[in-house]
Amino acid sequence: MKAVELCAGAGGQALGVEMAGFKHSVLVEIDSDCCRTLSANRPQWDVREQDLRDFSGIDFRDIDLLAGGLPCPPFSIAGKQLGEADERNMFPEGIRLVSEINPKAVMFENVRGMLSSSFDEYRTTISDSIEAMGYRTGWRLLNSSDFGVPQNRSRVVFMAIKRELCESLPWPPPSLSPPPTVAETLKDLLAANGWEGVEEWCKKAESVAPTIVGGSKKHGGPDLGPTRAKEAWRKLGVNGKSIAELPPECDFTGMPRLTVPMVARIQGFPDSWKFEGRKTSAYRQVGNAFPPPVATAVAKEIAGVLECNRLLLQPA
Repeated sequence: MKAVELCAGAGGQALGVEMAGFKHSVLVEIDSDCCRTLSANRPQWDVREQDLRDFSGIDFRDIDLLAGGLPCPPFSIAGKQLGEADERNMFPEGIRLVSEINPKAVMFENVRGMLSSSFDEYRTTISDSIEAMGYRTGWRLLNSSDFGVPQNRSRVVFMAIKRELCESLPWPPPSLSPPPTVAETLKDLLAANGWEGVEEWCKKAESVAPTIVGGSKKHGGPDLGPTRAKEAWRKLGVNGKSIAELPPECDFTGMPRLTVPMVARIQGFPDSWKFEGRKTSAYRQVGNAFPPPVATAVAKEIAGVLECNRLLLQPA
């Protein structure tokens, strides 16, 4: 099964889609550090560093899945919520590319603010535009902690599948197992330099993490978010005021800071996934990503529908 990825970022959704059995035909991303991250981890991927508004989908007609993490600031409750009036809104380009590519399925991720009542009319406009092309569409709020990610991270997924391929949309069910705690997730990384206080720290971190906040190029640096988020991290025994270069030393006292690899693990990235660029850029790439396990759960359900129909269409 073939996929096209829009606004690929550091590859969280792309990795999840790959793990669900899709092979990427092309990935489009405007940020140079993100493109370097994608190419460093998957040299075989065709990564296009360009503005989505300049990308044509004609050469990728009739692929199986069109996926993407369209920019979230226009709909984020942390911003001005300008929605369709925001110059960063890429939903019109997403709709254009659905028309050009005619994929069997579509999967777009965005922030929970997209479900705000102030955007009811705009969501309807998006759904109506794509349904007019022959799709069933739907919006669903998914919490990453329901899919094994040690973080309370709610994200909205827009799904569309060709009407003749399904009677209803195949949303993934939550996992029956609870997600790991922050302590379970980070203990070995925090102890990497022999930190003697790691066992005591673990007693404070027996829950999942608050939402990782990546920020934007205009706002947000390498820290764990606004005041409320930092307070939530403090209760877990973590200093959220900045990101560390290395794990704490053996004689460290106080609250440890997280490193980029630690934050990446909380986001559900495998430890093998490396992030290019300086610390601020690398952290922003991690913080803005769609957790791979959630993307995998959604993409597997879509893949199941496509594969079932493929088998039905095969000659006896």
